Amino acid sequence: MALASFTISPPPSSFIAKKDLGLSAFSSSSSSPPFSVPKCKKSVSKKIVSVMAPQQSERMPATTGSVKTAMTMTEKIFARASEEPQVSPGENVWVNVDILMTHDISGPGSIGIFKREFGPHAKVWDREKVVVIPDHYIFTEDKLANRNVDILRDFCNDQDIKYFYDIKDLGNYKANPDYKGVCHVALAQEGHCRPGEVLLGTDSHTCTAGAFGQFATGIGNTDAGFVLGTGKLLLKVPPTLKFVMDGEMPDYLLAKDLILQIIGEISVAGATYKSMEFVGTTVESLTMEERMTLCNMVIEAGGKNGVVPADSTAFKYLEDKTSLPYEPVYSDAQARFLREYRFDVTKLEPLVAKPHSPDNRALARECKDVKIDRVYIGSCTGGKTEDFMAAAKVFLASGKKVRVPTFLVPATGKVWMDLYTLPVPGSGGKTCSQIFEEAGCDTPANPTCGACMGGPRDTYARMNKAVVCVSTTNRNFPGRMGHKEGQIYLASPYTAAASALTGFVTDPREFLQ
Repeated sequence: MALASFTISPPPSSFIAKKDLGLSAFSSSSSSPPFSVPKCKKSVSKKIVSVMAPQQSERMPATTGSVKTAMTMTEKIFARASEEPQVSPGENVWVNVDILMTHDISGPGSIGIFKREFGPHAKVWDREKVVVIPDHYIFTEDKLANRNVDILRDFCNDQDIKYFYDIKDLGNYKANPDYKGVCHVALAQEGHCRPGEVLLGTDSHTCTAGAFGQFATGIGNTDAGFVLGTGKLLLKVPPTLKFVMDGEMPDYLLAKDLILQIIGEISVAGATYKSMEFVGTTVESLTMEERMTLCNMVIEAGGKNGVVPADSTAFKYLEDKTSLPYEPVYSDAQARFLREYRFDVTKLEPLVAKPHSPDNRALARECKDVKIDRVYIGSCTGGKTEDFMAAAKVFLASGKKVRVPTFLVPATGKVWMDLYTLPVPGSGGKTCSQIFEEAGCDTPANPTCGACMGGPRDTYARMNKAVVCVSTTNRNFPGRMGHKEGQIYLASPYTAAASALTGFVTDPREFLQ
């Protein structure tokens, strides 16, 4: 197994060159209007110096200027959001929030705190910056779960929230034109993710949005209640770990393998309250959905946030998603990183995380004798369109039928539609749904978080017995997907599909090469 090499950051003057960071030449002198943020109280020491010399043009200080103290991407986002010229790791600063997201699990609690602290008739700070997405416990007869969605609906109607993706008809998700599905994928698809911004959500996997070059992290109900009323939050500036991944991605690996490699390398506590910045030629070659997978699981390493520098791939993705202006930021060449890890991706192999921890890393081929009972493909981590395309590729290459029940849960309505409309490359025009049917998989379910977090007992594909499952989800703690004695092997869609075909944990190279 290829291991990472790492170094502790030397003084800024001797750090790596800008080209090693994969920095973009993006200029802020475009037609986009200058960035501005509401005033907030400054609480830092008067000893802090300016981050730039007096401006000579209309370009933004976050990306240009005579920098006196270099900053990382995350530090620059914090500086901009707090209207401070300079911030450093460990500082507590008040940041202005661009987007607050909540869902049916945490939303009711956040709403309750907001009403308790600001008053029963108080209004949110900005009705267009609050995004409410029911997605976790939706297609269930559990009355408490149903009540949670009702609470969201009442609040959003009262507050006239612009972005509430409601669902009323639980019998047929397509009868709900506003319903989207898994919040982290829907946030991207609906244009709520933008480079350089601050996105907070009442869900630990909110860090997924860091794929767009923004600061995104999960917060608790109390913090969310405060943000609802003020649009601000006191946050500590995290130090940054840099992960440099170079080399052409082998055709049997996916971003899930990369993040499992990293978590296995540094452990589930290795990035506790740290920013994880991903750069290198491999990262630059990833699609947006694969970058989302990479950032999605930084929380499984304890990370505060994950971030990928925004580039042409991100800008192209956003072209038809948002009309709001945004201003990317990039780490300075001399920015100070707490530690740097380097990976030669060409030497990596397909991985799994064995029960019961995401850092219990093993090569898929080392687990070939592990008999499994089912496969689950879905969630914010592994339920995107490209994840299902990857699984279909394996089924297509094998020409065989699955040997264990294989559950398919698209993340969003758009993903569900893609499964029935987009042709799989090299299939002669077949769609994912056709390939899945031929392979004997279950029919794709309604878009939701599904069994990833267990949920009520009637949740589709929930592990109600002590079975062994290979899953494209993100956590494999005891009871995570239902039964406390169940065993979950986290894997990429390639590995999950290959395992479904054999009934054992299987290296996808068995079918892809």
